[in-house]
Amino acid sequence: MRQRTVMRYSIGFKQQVIDQLESGRFSSIDEAKEHFGILGDYTVQRWLQKYGRNHLCAKVVRVEKPDEKNRIRELKKQVRQLKEALGQTQAEKIIGIDRQRPFFWFA
Repeated sequence: MRQRTVMRYSIGFKQQVIDQLESGRFSSIDEAKEHFGILGDYTVQRWLQKYGRNHLCAKVVRVEKPDEKNRIRELKKQVRQLKEALGQTQAEKIIGIDRQRPFFWFA
């Protein structure tokens, strides 16, 4: 069985890599990984998130028009109402209530 090698990097080393990336010495994260011999796919990205200024990490920006936001709110409300109605129907089915027939208690 092949033994797995775990690499541990010092904070100073991590900071050196981040500083050189942020200063522009390397044009990409892959270039820095290759230069320093870093093997992990997301190692440097995690270091950037933890120790860097995060301006090199990709960000997702969602732009919505006001009517889209209102539509999403309406749809979520409708989903909640449907779940409540389904729950009510399931509960009635479990306890045996039939809305079509009148329900009588016999003593």
